[in-house]
Amino acid sequence: MDTPARARVWDLTRAGIRAGLDASLARLGVDAVDIVLLHDVEDRLPEVYATGFPALAELRDQKAVRAVGFGMNHSDVLARLVADLDVDVVLCAGRWTLLERTAFDDLLPVCERRGTSVVVGGVYNSGLLADPSPGAPYSYAPAAPALLARARQPGEICAEFAVPLKAAALRFPFGHPAVDSAVVGAAGPQEAAENAALFAWEIPDALWHTLVARGLLGPDLPLPLTAPGA
Repeated sequence: MDTPARARVWDLTRAGIRAGLDASLARLGVDAVDIVLLHDVEDRLPEVYATGFPALAELRDQKAVRAVGFGMNHSDVLARLVADLDVDVVLCAGRWTLLERTAFDDLLPVCERRGTSVVVGGVYNSGLLADPSPGAPYSYAPAAPALLARARQPGEICAEFAVPLKAAALRFPFGHPAVDSAVVGAAGPQEAAENAALFAWEIPDALWHTLVARGLLGPDLPLPLTAPGA
């Protein structure tokens, strides 16, 4: 079957956002959703402030949705939006992982202060932390050799503790109190079951302390310890 002609249309007006939500509800076959996010709007901030977020807030006030916010991989822009607006939740992709701490420096502090929940996406940095082998992707392109080498280092330590690198990458973001959940893609039931098993993996606190001791995690970073303070 031929794919019908289509094009992305940006419409951050009240009517446009309502139409987008209604279309999503129809495709999903449901009457309501809990969360609505404006996604990848970093280049459209004037529209966001003028009409986009007010439209989301109106939907929340009407109890058409429970929570509203933004999703993108620019943690600095998310930090600005959380500081300026009454944001319930943000989805931040790839900026708070075993390899990247950008969100720790800009987004997570303001979310903790404002009580904004954080959903972490891209815990594997586009796949690099899932399998740091030649050709592995990072930010939607093949990872450079130096980055590949850096990504292998936490995997070597994980192997010492018989913990899959993917399990550590999935658990790490939850060390920060502002993080409520993570989005992990699944191509089917088998991968969904694997994700659940990885998240339930028992990871000894010694693994996190070893990552810090060997310079792979900063000593100031919060760790997902089973015995906090240990």
